[in-house]
Amino acid sequence: MNPTLIDTNILLRSVQPSHPLNAVAVRALETLMTKGEPLFVAVQNLAEFWNVATRPVVNNGLGYTIEEAQAELARIEGFFDVLTENEASYAIWKTLLSLHRVSGVQVHDARLVAVMKAHDMSRIVTLNVSDFARFPDIEAIYPGTVT
Repeated sequence: MNPTLIDTNILLRSVQPSHPLNAVAVRALETLMTKGEPLFVAVQNLAEFWNVATRPVVNNGLGYTIEEAQAELARIEGFFDVLTENEASYAIWKTLLSLHRVSGVQVHDARLVAVMKAHDMSRIVTLNVSDFARFPDIEAIYPGTVT
């Protein structure tokens, strides 16, 4: 079994039935769950989800109330184990920043990679495969290719 991190964009698309990528996100999650793959999210994924979920629709968010976001967060926590950050992930993150010349918004992807490495993981399912290309030991999987 391959432990796999689920990226925030997969979480978001899976709760948006009208989004064009909803079906591919849901199908990937269902396939991995049916296979019994260990699936994880990082605390950062949950924070990013909350950010988008509670942001107004006019600002590219989901427009959830606090109560709706809390309920969805609880549902996510019921499906996935949550990876926490620690001293090891912080040290790995700082190394990744320099080693891979990470700047700007890309620090968030490096942070996910650091948490993955600290928890001995190398797979992530994401809609943004290219964001992880700079990390040669990370396998970024587009949900449409999950079988």
